[in-house]
Amino acid sequence: MATAPKTAAGDKVVKSSRIDLASNTKTKVIGILNERLADGIDLSLVTKQAHWNLKGPGFIGIHLMLDGFRDELDVHVDTVAERIAQLGGIALGTTQTTAQTTSLKAYPTEIVSVQDHLAALVEHYADAGNKVRESIDACDEAGDADTADLLTAYSRMLDKSLWFIQSNIG
Repeated sequence: MATAPKTAAGDKVVKSSRIDLASNTKTKVIGILNERLADGIDLSLVTKQAHWNLKGPGFIGIHLMLDGFRDELDVHVDTVAERIAQLGGIALGTTQTTAQTTSLKAYPTEIVSVQDHLAALVEHYADAGNKVRESIDACDEAGDADTADLLTAYSRMLDKSLWFIQSNIG
């Protein structure tokens, strides 16, 4: 798993937050959430990369399905970023911090076939989902059940999307 860049704002409580959690819990959770934020932004961009460039049998159905996944990802990415701010942290969502922090492997930009994109997306959605599940446990162990719950909803969406993608592989 990639480590978030160490910045004054990336993993520390920098703003006042009246949420009743220990400062060290907030710091730990902010770091975890910034890692998931980078992965979510990356996965959102990867989903659009496939959406724009796939060609072949089943194109329109997959094209439209991926648009829906992107919309759902954007909702969860926004929720993760807002939770960082609620805890008094700074959400690191620029392209520069995302490129440095994402734990997902680089997406192959030279592929075009629907099946090649689906195979690549399976790998990316599964990896992102596994990391979100690890983060649920870490947030729960840190004492932040609300963030664990937020990530549980995100995990369910990733698992459902993965199931849809896998169901389209011939």
